Amino acid sequence: MVIIESAPNGGEDEDTSTQINVVESNSSSIKSTEETNNDGFETASEGDGAREEEEEEPVLAPSPSNEELQQKALSEANDAKTEGNKLFRSAQYEDALLRYELALQVAADMPASIEIRSICHANRAACFSNLGRYEETIKECNKALELNPAYMKALIRRGEAHEKLEHFEEAVIDMKKIVELDPSNNQARRSIVRLEPLAAEKREKMKEEMIGRFGMSIDNFKAVKDPTTRSYSLSFQK
Repeated sequence: MVIIESAPNGGEDEDTSTQINVVESNSSSIKSTEETNNDGFETASEGDGAREEEEEEPVLAPSPSNEELQQKALSEANDAKTEGNKLFRSAQYEDALLRYELALQVAADMPASIEIRSICHANRAACFSNLGRYEETIKECNKALELNPAYMKALIRRGEAHEKLEHFEEAVIDMKKIVELDPSNNQARRSIVRLEPLAAEKREKMKEEMIGRFGMSIDNFKAVKDPTTRSYSLSFQK
């Protein structure tokens, strides 16, 4: 015969019940976690890992200001001009022309670049002069003087180019402008003394050619001074 003893105060039953509940609770928790994993949802540990892998957005550098861009362009233009000067001193005039042209393109249309542009035009004029291309010398000097009307070197080079092309009137005008800017420039004064008779002789020769061609009197011609270029031209009068 089996004798069953009951636990006093039902305490054993309570412990057992508590243990069962704990197991069931743990089992339920595990089951819940497994179901979450099986359904593809993010677990707590996975969520922490994802947050650790997040990267901050890069901070973009501020765009350079207009002044900074101009300073950079001026620096590049000055470098090109310096290279052109080196080539010029080595008598590589064609290559020097390209470097001066690059400097002009880089520094184009900036108020702060007036000086370097006028220098580059005058230097290109010097290159053309050494290559015997005097018409182009005059054009470059004109551009330099538009930027800097008192640019002495440009005036001298243009006057010399005019003389080479026998534009004696124009050469005299440039030399007089030089004396006006620099009264102590004796070389320009001597050039004026030398060039004025040549200019007068050329005017007379032109008159004689016109008379011989059309049978007109010398009294029908008058030398007219251009107020802009300050050069003279012959005007026919009836």
